[in-house]
Amino acid sequence: MNRPTLLHRLLAPLGLVAALSTLPVLAQTAPPPPDYSAAERLLLMGNQLQQVRPPTTLTYRFQRSGTLEPPFEDQVGIQLTRQADGQCCAATGAFLTGERRVTLPDLEQAQGNPVTLYFLEHDIREMQRLTKGQAHYFRKRIRMALYQGAQVRDVRFSYRGQTLAGQEIVIQPYLDDPNRARFEQLARKQYVFLLSTAVPGTVVSIRTTAGPEGGSSPLIEEALWIDGATRPAYTPAASAALTRTPPVRP
Repeated sequence: MNRPTLLHRLLAPLGLVAALSTLPVLAQTAPPPPDYSAAERLLLMGNQLQQVRPPTTLTYRFQRSGTLEPPFEDQVGIQLTRQADGQCCAATGAFLTGERRVTLPDLEQAQGNPVTLYFLEHDIREMQRLTKGQAHYFRKRIRMALYQGAQVRDVRFSYRGQTLAGQEIVIQPYLDDPNRARFEQLARKQYVFLLSTAVPGTVVSIRTTAGPEGGSSPLIEEALWIDGATRPAYTPAASAALTRTPPVRP
């Protein structure tokens, strides 16, 4: 049996099929690989909202820093309510505020936390703005990095005064990109996703950093973290330490 297209592979588990016509993030079709990676299963599959009791709002802090552009701080909110059938959850997102706000459709059915796709759509738009490249190209690189280039490891983190267990996913989508010369200063960009079922909505934090090899300060760093958690610390990308996690057959 053929595997679903990458469009449905990434969006259907998150309950985003109804928004396919208006939600562009990671939505370009491509020949489907035969299986799912551990990173895909953790980040894009499963019910990340199973412990949420709607109505509720998941709130996150957002911070941008680095030497390339002026820093700023903002906020993100994911409002969750019951679906028409009484189940969880319908979702409305407010990703950043004012002129920075990322406008994306409401979701009638969501099992995965939409904050991940909202963050990635924001990131892709920023990559397009900074490099003049094509959004669909950056989506493809992120998509394939999750499939065949991700590192997954167990970690511990601080949340509301407690030390909890989680899992961290690290990707560098552009490190081995044959077209990296077109955006060399951002080619070492690293994405770090921290997940834990011990926090509401499972997504603890998402962080991206881009900078020169061995640099002590990033050109750009963006970090999103759930209220109550400790802000993720910047560490320079160590590409040699990244190990590829092979796909896992269902």
